[in-house]
Amino acid sequence: MRKTFKKFGMVLSLAACMGMMMTGCGGNNAAETGGEAAETYTIGINQFADHGSLDNCREGFIEGLRQAGFEEGVNVEFEYSNANADPGIANQIAQSHVSTDVDLICAIATPSAQASYNAAMEKEIPVIYTAVSDPEAAGLAEDGMNVTGTSDLLPLKEQVAMIRELMPEAKNLGVLYCTSEANSISNIARLKQIAPEYGFTLVTKGVSAPADIPMATDAILNEVDCLTNLTDNTIVNSLAVVMDKANAKGIPVFGSEVEQVKLGCAAAANIDYYKLGIMTGKMAADVLNGTDITTIPFEVIEDNQLVVNSEVLEKYGLVVPEGMEVTEAADITNEA
Repeated sequence: MRKTFKKFGMVLSLAACMGMMMTGCGGNNAAETGGEAAETYTIGINQFADHGSLDNCREGFIEGLRQAGFEEGVNVEFEYSNANADPGIANQIAQSHVSTDVDLICAIATPSAQASYNAAMEKEIPVIYTAVSDPEAAGLAEDGMNVTGTSDLLPLKEQVAMIRELMPEAKNLGVLYCTSEANSISNIARLKQIAPEYGFTLVTKGVSAPADIPMATDAILNEVDCLTNLTDNTIVNSLAVVMDKANAKGIPVFGSEVEQVKLGCAAAANIDYYKLGIMTGKMAADVLNGTDITTIPFEVIEDNQLVVNSEVLEKYGLVVPEGMEVTEAADITNEA
C-alpha cells in the first residue's frame, strides 16, 4: 500500500528542482541536448465524464505540468478524450492511448483510471490518476504497480456535520449512487458509519445506469429530508435531473464540491479540484523527469472549505450558524 497525506500549501514537486537534467520515460521523440531540439512527450488524457470538477482536474493537471517545465506546444502534446460517463468508452480511450504509444496517461476519475491501468499494464506505460476517491478499493494502490496519483477522498464527516448545522431538525439523509463505481461503494460504507453520529438515518438508492436515475430520484425523495451528493460520476453527470426533481419537492440538495454548488446545490465541504489537478501534473512531471513511478505513493488531499450558495440557502430557509466560516461558491475561481 502506498499512500501519502498532503495539504495544498505543502505540495512540492521534484520536477522543479530536477528541471530537464534527466531524460524522460521512453518518449516518442529522441532527446536532444547541447542547444538542439528538446524532447517532446505525448500524454493521453482519459477523462471519464464532462462535469466541472473533472474539468478542473484536467485544467489543473496541465497547469501543474507547465509549472514544472512541461508546456503544451513546446515539449508536451496532449491526446484528450472524454468517455461521457460510459465505462466502455473509457476502455476504448485507454486502448487508443496504448496503441499510439503515448509516454504517459493521465486518467481522471476511477473508471478511467482502472481502464487505463489495465490497458497500459503490458506496455508498462505509466498511468497517473486524479479524482480517485479510494485507490485501494479501486485496486490502484498496490506496491510495484505502474500507476499512482491523487485521491479526492471526500471530507464526509465535515459534510455531514455541516448539513446538521444547517438543518438541525432533519432526520433522513439521502444519497444516490452508481453501484458499479468503486469510489461510491467505499463512500457509502463510510457514510453508514458517520451519519448516525450526527443523528441522521441514511437512505441510499443505487442505480446501474443513467436511465435509472429519474425513477430512483423520485423514490428517494419520498423518504428523505435532504440529499447529499458524492463524487459519483454517473449521478453528477445527471445532476440537473436530480436537482429539478428535488426542487419541485422542496428538498435541498448538498453538493460534494464547488461546481455543484454553483449549479444550485445548497452547500458543500469543498475540495479544490483545480489544485488537486496541479498536484497531479507535478507528479506526472516527476515521472517524465525519470522518477520511478512504482516508488511514488498516491497522495490524499485533506484540506477542504465550506462553500455555500446563498440564494439556495435563502430559498429553503437555511441559516448559516454564527461562527461557521463559509465562502460564497460564486466567488471561487481557479487560481494556480
